[in-house]
Formats: sequence, structure tokens, C-alpha cells
Amino acid sequence: MNAANKIRATHLERTAIVYVRQSTLVQVREHTESTARQYGLVEEAARLGWPASKIEVIDADLRLSGRSAERRSGFREVVSRVCLGEVGAIFGLEVSRLARSSADLARLLELARLTDTLVIDTDGMYDLREFNDRLLLGLKTPVAYSTPCSTSLFRMRCWGRLAEV
Repeated sequence: MNAANKIRATHLERTAIVYVRQSTLVQVREHTESTARQYGLVEEAARLGWPASKIEVIDADLRLSGRSAERRSGFREVVSRVCLGEVGAIFGLEVSRLARSSADLARLLELARLTDTLVIDTDGMYDLREFNDRLLLGLKTPVAYSTPCSTSLFRMRCWGRLAEV
């Protein structure tokens, strides 16, 4: 199934959430291109069919580490709104950056599966009710936590930015 076929009217009737996060104030100040790319996902949501009135940015977690959801009100809002069935899709640069805690991320992804919420990042669109999408994310997300692969992901992100210039 191609990505365009994953988006159904039921997704577009609900809110598309663009989750924006940088871990530290220094990153917010010095890595403005990453922040801009995250905010740019609003345009991607519109391109995929969400009306502007149904696209929301949650950026309350700028300068907060993703290690735990405890102090991250933005992440908790995403989780609660997914749980309530209000969200058609969550947009982020990388799924693995939604939460650095495997438990927090697994909980969010399971709620997304149960509520038919798509997860969309720069690599693809994931319908977690689909086995192959769950399998792919299962392989992809732990990779972000291992040191050698983190370096590789960082390089890929940098090359992606260079290709955009």
C-alpha cells in the first residue's frame, strides 16, 4: 500500500499534530534549521490533505529533553489527544525523536495503533494497524538509541539538509 492510500477521510476529519521539540535551549538557539524543518511539517500536512483549520503545532517541549514524558507537557498533550481519538496523524522529523524513552514511545505508538492515528516522519507514513508498518518502526526506533547507529542517523539527517540547500 503506498503512503497516499493510507490517508483516509477519517484521518483528515481529525487533527494533524505537528510535534516540535529540541532538547536544550542551546539547540533551539543554534540549530534553527532543525526547528524550521519541524515547523515546515505544517506544509507537509496541508500537502497531504489536512485543511489548515485541522493542523496544530505543539511546541511546548522546546528546550526539554525527550528522555522522559514527566516534564514534557507537549508530549503528554499529544498522548492524551491521541488517546481521546482526536488525532488523525502525528507529524515529526523522525519517529524516534518523539520520545527518547522506549517506554514512552512504545506507549504512544500503541495508542496510535488503537485509535487509528497515522505517524508521519520524513522517512515515511506509518499505519500502525498494518503489520509491516509496525515491523518497520520496530526495527527503526531502537536503532536511534544505539551509539553507532545514532551517528549514522545523524549523518543521514545532515545529508538530507545538504540536499535541500
